[in-house]
Amino acid sequence: MSSLEFAQFALQSRVAPPSLGSAGIRLRHAISALLRHDRKRDNRKRRWTANRVKDCWYADDRITLNADEIRDLEELTGLSYGQQELRTNDELIDQASALLAGHETDFYSAFFTALRSMARPSNRA
Repeated sequence: MSSLEFAQFALQSRVAPPSLGSAGIRLRHAISALLRHDRKRDNRKRRWTANRVKDCWYADDRITLNADEIRDLEELTGLSYGQQELRTNDELIDQASALLAGHETDFYSAFFTALRSMARPSNRA
């Protein structure tokens, strides 16, 4: 998931969920929520603007999000971008493969392949 897809998902599902009403109302709510959150933070080069939120809402591929903007969305929504979770899952899979690399490698390699194919899709962000 790219940072722009993450921003779009966070805005449309957490900051301004569909239960608020139409897309226009939800977009205005997202803009006001991010501007309110932005006023609390100082010492930043780039600040949220209405156009910036709108570009994220519609996932305009001409923009790229910086770390501060992703951090703002994580703070506002409680979501994490997913790279940390992905690393954690990969570490767990590596540990399981180290445990399974043992005496009966023919059995364990097939078992490990099945385990990996089940675990990876369910743990993606």
